[in-house]
Amino acid sequence: MKFQHTIGDITHSFSSLRELLAVATPFRSGDALAGIVARSAEHRVAAQYALADVPLNHFLSEQVVLYEIDEVTRLIVDSHDHAAFAPIASLTVGEFRDWLLSDDATSKRLAELAPGITPEMAAAVSKLMRIQDLILVARKINVVTRFRTTVGLPGRLSARLQPNHPTDAMSGIAAATLDGLLLGSGDAVIGINPVGDNPATVTGILRMLDTLRQRFEIPAQTCVLAHITTQLEALRLGAPIDLLFQSIAGTQRANSSFGIDLSLLDEACAAALALNRGAPCADGSVGTNVMYFETGQGSALSANAHLGVDGKAVDQQTLEARAYAVARRYNPMLVNTVVGFIGPEYLYDGKQITRAALEDHFCGKLLGLPMGCDVCYTNHAEADQDDMDSLLTLLGTAGVNYVMGVPGADDVMLNYQSTSFHDALYLRRVLGLRPAPEFEKWLAGDHFARLRMESRSPALLLQGVAS
Repeated sequence: MKFQHTIGDITHSFSSLRELLAVATPFRSGDALAGIVARSAEHRVAAQYALADVPLNHFLSEQVVLYEIDEVTRLIVDSHDHAAFAPIASLTVGEFRDWLLSDDATSKRLAELAPGITPEMAAAVSKLMRIQDLILVARKINVVTRFRTTVGLPGRLSARLQPNHPTDAMSGIAAATLDGLLLGSGDAVIGINPVGDNPATVTGILRMLDTLRQRFEIPAQTCVLAHITTQLEALRLGAPIDLLFQSIAGTQRANSSFGIDLSLLDEACAAALALNRGAPCADGSVGTNVMYFETGQGSALSANAHLGVDGKAVDQQTLEARAYAVARRYNPMLVNTVVGFIGPEYLYDGKQITRAALEDHFCGKLLGLPMGCDVCYTNHAEADQDDMDSLLTLLGTAGVNYVMGVPGADDVMLNYQSTSFHDALYLRRVLGLRPAPEFEKWLAGDHFARLRMESRSPALLLQGVAS
């Protein structure tokens, strides 16, 4: 198939789907670093016009990363649901965009369509969308998951309580956890990034959190975000594991750089399901979503694992969407794009971070994933907390499932800026959103009242929890 578009007397031609997707992408520093950005605004617009004319069916016959050497491509191709795809099979990318924005694209129809959409289709249509388009479509999509809480219901916003500590001190983690709980955070997950990636550290933190959870009957799930192999070893040592975590990417080579492949993730998911630790949720169903994944634009490029079928780079946003195919395989409880964490080499400033976050959220939801976002930036990026406030508000409007709750919005262990417990409260208040139903009931009940009472003597309370 020819990919070209004429503007005036100049015809812009694109040699492959990979190149077309790259040139059509709104500018970002990572693609410039990879040498695949449009030569000019006209070049980008021509690519977007050409992309709009590509039939969706074409994405099933041309891959951006070789099938023969990449298990993520094989997963995308082999798991494609042709019956689910049938209602849009005759559309071009541009027509698909128009349909998504129409009243015909209801929540029910979008949910039924999700297994038939490939990541490259989602990435392609997102490149033709304005910010408001990304928000409008994502808001229609509700992806609901359950473990001990129900996350993703309409009118709800959950928060991950992230009480990281620079030395993994139990008292410090416990103090930050209590602070977050008292401010209504933790209904998505209480999740700690450990300094020490070893089974003993993981087990110790999980046992402390489980003691706290049981003592105050908190309807929450816990997770320590160590490497998946470390968590599996902790599980074998008897650690009380709820969710298993792993960072994932959009190519086999990038996942290999993380020390994972699909067979390892298959093993981990089966092990977590076998524990059967989920609880009956508000609607009576038992929670069985046991995986937690994090992604981020630029991860494949940073690992030099971003090359496509012609040996040239695939754009970072398309590769990010491909990571969602990996996540979708496991029906996860939570997925979040850690959007500004990798640094300005990949997303230079607040404008690029905002666009990337809304693209990621849209693509993940369109593919049927329970998307959250770590609204964040590193201190050497051209961004500040005003940018994050704006993005937080836009994501809330778009129906994001959850955001981060970090003490003071400043992660003292990972050394980056995120969102605070108070930021989640702001978003709930200004948009009329509520916590997960099980957590909301707990906040109004006797066990939370007892937690508040005992926290008046924090030294005694922390001694009982962290010992």
